[in-house]
Amino acid sequence: MPHNPREQLTTQALLVWTGAMLVYVVAIAGRTSLGVAGVEALEHFHINNSKLAVFTAVQLGVYALAQIPMGMAIDKFGARRVLVVGAIVMGLGQVLLGSTSSFWVAILARILVGAGDATAFLSVMRILPTWFPMRLTPLFTQLTSAMGQAGQFISAVPFLALLGATGWQTAFVSLGAAGILIGLSALVLVTDSPLSAPTPPATTPSRLGEVLRNPVCWMGLFNHGLMLMPLIVFTLLWGMPLMTLGMGLDESVAASVLVINTICNVIIGPFHGVLSARSGRNREFLTMALATVILLSFLWFFASPTPRGFLSIAIISGLLGALGPAANYGFDSVRENLPHSVVTTGTGLSNMGGFTAAMLAAQGIGLLLDHHAESIPNWQDFAAAWFAVYAVWAFAMLGLVLSRRAFTKRYPGAHRRQG
Repeated sequence: MPHNPREQLTTQALLVWTGAMLVYVVAIAGRTSLGVAGVEALEHFHINNSKLAVFTAVQLGVYALAQIPMGMAIDKFGARRVLVVGAIVMGLGQVLLGSTSSFWVAILARILVGAGDATAFLSVMRILPTWFPMRLTPLFTQLTSAMGQAGQFISAVPFLALLGATGWQTAFVSLGAAGILIGLSALVLVTDSPLSAPTPPATTPSRLGEVLRNPVCWMGLFNHGLMLMPLIVFTLLWGMPLMTLGMGLDESVAASVLVINTICNVIIGPFHGVLSARSGRNREFLTMALATVILLSFLWFFASPTPRGFLSIAIISGLLGALGPAANYGFDSVRENLPHSVVTTGTGLSNMGGFTAAMLAAQGIGLLLDHHAESIPNWQDFAAAWFAVYAVWAFAMLGLVLSRRAFTKRYPGAHRRQG
């Protein structure tokens, strides 16, 4: 008799996960592609720093706002269909971005990229508890996040090389076309469930209200925002300009710093799955400690009156990559405390945290740079602009503390289910 994937890890489960994860890798590549092309985007669209930040703010804003609707769609239609449609929409957005020099058309393209991207991670999160034993889902959550960072490597190395060799249009159109093809491959590889049982009931307004009222979802949101926001701000938009314009590093050297981030994320990420599973009810305290380390590292980094060197930014990048996966701790809390029929919607709410926070911080940096910099921003301009990150960090930390207090009041003395 075939093994039940919910009781024992199976080869078919790994194939389904791989098919969905390939789409997630492409989503990460598309998400970070404009970040490595930030300086080129300034020239291509003839825009200033504030307008450059609008690209990321719009993309992340759409991504964040789409989380709950996409979660409801996945709960209703299944991960497979939503995943494929999302990949196609995202690919079309990249093709449109590569085919225009109009700022406003490019904004529309980033809206498509953000909307398509919003389906990828949630789809994988829905697949995990369906295909994998509960005891392994924290590990595979982190493996998904870690392996997905191969997309950042794609944008930082081959995509950036293609951009330099062939130009804007060829690079972005090629990335979009590849995304569409990989999305179509998910039709073959991905199956929603190994069982013939009927699909769980879709998320209704009353069930959505249950999700919105549950403090564990908000705890996940602030956990996600606290840990992912600095990583997104650095890798998606302001890392490359900081290194090339603020520190004077060569573009290839700056790209290698992003690769360091990816390597640390991939290597350390799976260990966070083990830490989250073992920490259980106390995992939010671990998040607070790790978030404080990130804050202190940035304060140290920008304390220098003159630009830091390669080693310093490599340490910062590696630290962000190594600690960033703690953003996923909240998903484990959501999965352990919500009914399976609404777990994707709850995960969607939590997944809004990092991207909403990053949208606010990235736009804040752009506005502060335009305020402080006369033309091309320098080291001191970036140091002043990074206060936008500190402000959002403080708000997210306060939110995590308050939401955890609300959770413990709602479930006094309760122990989270461990599988």
